[in-house]
Amino acid sequence: MTLSPTPRPGLLASVATLAEMEVALSAGADIVDLKNPAEGALGAWAEAPLKAAVARWRAAGCVTGLSATVGDQPLDATIILAAARRTAATGVPLVKIGFPLPADGAAQALAPVLDALRPLARETCLIAVLFADQDPDLSTVAQFAGAGFHGVMLDTADKVAGGLLAHLAVERLADFVGAARAAGLLTGLAGSLKLEDIAALAALQPHYLGFRGALCATGRTSALDPARLARVREDLKGRVAA
Repeated sequence: MTLSPTPRPGLLASVATLAEMEVALSAGADIVDLKNPAEGALGAWAEAPLKAAVARWRAAGCVTGLSATVGDQPLDATIILAAARRTAATGVPLVKIGFPLPADGAAQALAPVLDALRPLARETCLIAVLFADQDPDLSTVAQFAGAGFHGVMLDTADKVAGGLLAHLAVERLADFVGAARAAGLLTGLAGSLKLEDIAALAALQPHYLGFRGALCATGRTSALDPARLARVREDLKGRVAA
C-alpha cells in the first residue's frame, strides 16, 4: 500500500462479519479492517471467513485496503510468529500485530520478537500496533522500521478505560506520527475514537484514523451502522493529512 500523501487521513473501518465488510466497501472505507471485537482489542477472525473476505476483496478490484488482526497475543516470539503466519497465509495484504510491551525495557523485550518476524516482513506487509493505555515506549518505532515493518499504529487495549486522547497527549501523538512518517512507515491512530476527535487527530497528519465503536449503533460489539459510518466518512473529507 502506497505511502504517498493524501488530501486527508484515510478511514480505517473495523468490521466483524462479511456483511459488515460489504457495508464498509459500499461506504468507501480506505482500509477495511477484519477484527473480531468480541474477542478483545485485536480479536482475530476465524480462518474460513478470513479467506472468504480476501476473495471478496480481490473480486472488488483491490481498490480499498484490507487488513486483519492476529488476535491478542502475549509478547512471545514463537506465538506471535505463528499467529502472524496463519493470518498472512490467507492472503490478507496487511497483517496487524499487537505488541503489549512492558513499561521498562521495551526495546530489549521487543528485539527477539522482531528477529523472528523479519523473514515474514519481507513477504507481507506487517503493521505493528502499540497500546496507548500501556504507556508505550514510542522510541520503538525505529525498531519496527529496522525490522522491515510496513507500518505502525496506536490503539487502546482496554476499551472501557477511555479513548486514545485520554491516555496520550496530543504532543506525544504528534511525536509518534512524525517519527513513523520520517521512518517511511504507514501510520495510523485508533482507540475508541469519537467523531469529535477527528479534527485534533487529523491535524497530526496520520495516514489513517481507525474506528469501530463510533461506527456501531450501541458499542463496538454491536452491528455496524451505515449512517454512523457515513457520518465519520463525511467528516474526514477535506481534512488535511499531508
